[in-house]
Amino acid sequence: MYKNLYLKKGKEESLERFHPWIFSGAVYHIEGEPEEGEVVRVLTSEGDFIAVGHWQIGSIAVRVLDFEDKAVDGAYWEDRLRVAYDLRCAIGVAGHEKENDTYRLVHGEGDCLPGLVVDVYGKTAVMQAHSVGMHVARHEIARALVAVTGGTVENVYYKSETTLPFKAELGQENGFIVGGSTENVAVENGLKFHIDWLKGQKTGFFVDQRDNRSLLEHYAHGRAVLNMFCYTGGFSVYAMRGGATLVHSVDSSAKAIDLTRANVELNFPGDGRHEAYAEDAFKYLDAMGDQYDLVILDPPAFAKHKDALRQALKGYARLNAKAFSKIKPGGILFTFSCSQVVSKDHFRTAVFTAAAQSGRRVRILHQLHQPADHPVNIYHPEGEYLKGLVLYVE
Repeated sequence: MYKNLYLKKGKEESLERFHPWIFSGAVYHIEGEPEEGEVVRVLTSEGDFIAVGHWQIGSIAVRVLDFEDKAVDGAYWEDRLRVAYDLRCAIGVAGHEKENDTYRLVHGEGDCLPGLVVDVYGKTAVMQAHSVGMHVARHEIARALVAVTGGTVENVYYKSETTLPFKAELGQENGFIVGGSTENVAVENGLKFHIDWLKGQKTGFFVDQRDNRSLLEHYAHGRAVLNMFCYTGGFSVYAMRGGATLVHSVDSSAKAIDLTRANVELNFPGDGRHEAYAEDAFKYLDAMGDQYDLVILDPPAFAKHKDALRQALKGYARLNAKAFSKIKPGGILFTFSCSQVVSKDHFRTAVFTAAAQSGRRVRILHQLHQPADHPVNIYHPEGEYLKGLVLYVE
């Protein structure tokens, strides 16, 4: 049925622990010449079956789909996606469309579907392939998405132009592969947001901060809020609903600022509490006074690979030090890192360094992470990437 791939002796140990990646150095021999993205059967050096997965040229040679010897076909995709959808229903983010129709349906390895990300915004699912195999299977997956969601998803937008390996020369283009829609307003916890899946970052919205935005709303009442690196203004909109006295949103991208303003206007038309500024974050922090007593620092990833870790930690320390030096006494700081290579301990040390430099008394109120619709496969700890701290600053 599928071509066989043989591992070098002893290289099956990580698979026996159900880790979903096989690195190229573990491969001894492949029967024939599989195309990139083709499904292969993985065998030990003794010829015993151990997994099926997508073959790809690169450091990760196989992304494991299953540890049972089964066909990867339309029925397979429906089965895996149904498990993922049932989980989202069980945790309460799916199946309640009036209050919330925004959630992550597939989180790669966290849902045992390595290389695939699917975010749902109302009636449209935005699909991203991070592996050639998922790109090859995109149409089967899209049909399965519509089937398992019981008609709540009517459109599937494929957004993988920048997420697949350039050398694979796949000629991928962004666009609808099922249906089509110009309706780009989605609901998160009763708030409305314009979703820019055409040109926005990732799938158009950062779904992973939903729970943390809700927590911020709890603390916003009566406070002056600064939302740095605001992107689409998610934290700003929640702060407005929470009763903040003023909310200032800052991002270096003028386009992001336009989107933030549109999202605030969508929920709070004509509300004078909000202002937005297209400025560099560090320059704004340098120039601002001490008027804010609730500050959000949610920067883009400072480190995409381990070689950049040291500089990234310096960046986090510098950024947080500026916030500590300016935030009002009794202020609350929400600070985040979304870099996978930055561990919780790394990040906490960087923030500790910044706090110590400021000389202020700082308490940890909450330690934050990604939400339940971004699950971490217990056999793939690399899937944990978002970490945050909520700090009280005297």
